[in-house]
Amino acid sequence: MLNFQSPGFLRRVLLADAISGLAMGLMLVAGADLLAPLLGLSAVLLREAGFVLFPVAAFIGYAGLRKELSRRMVWAVIAVNALWVMDSFVLLFSGWVTPTLLGQVFVAGQAVVVAVFAELEFFGVRRVRLAMPA
Repeated sequence: MLNFQSPGFLRRVLLADAISGLAMGLMLVAGADLLAPLLGLSAVLLREAGFVLFPVAAFIGYAGLRKELSRRMVWAVIAVNALWVMDSFVLLFSGWVTPTLLGQVFVAGQAVVVAVFAELEFFGVRRVRLAMPA
């Protein structure tokens, strides 16, 4: 059973978010040339998205590893995750790219994973708000 009221829960979610962001960034940077034809997305787009994830993952990891969790930092993580999700769907529906079916599933799937992290972080920060400094 998930204990949303535990600062440990929020810390674990933040660290899982950071690790998954780093892994995705590494995959996109290292595998851009292999993924591009499969996903129907340019290698440049994939590589740049991967490079963007490195500082984001570092920030999320820093937020989760601090001795005391900061509400402001967690809210910033939630905002960045929400922006990533919105940008993912803008990419899919803007007509700027024409991803393959696998590419559409990939972009939507990673957006759903990021949205789940944001939701868990939202529940966590709301539940432990009295115990956390601003």
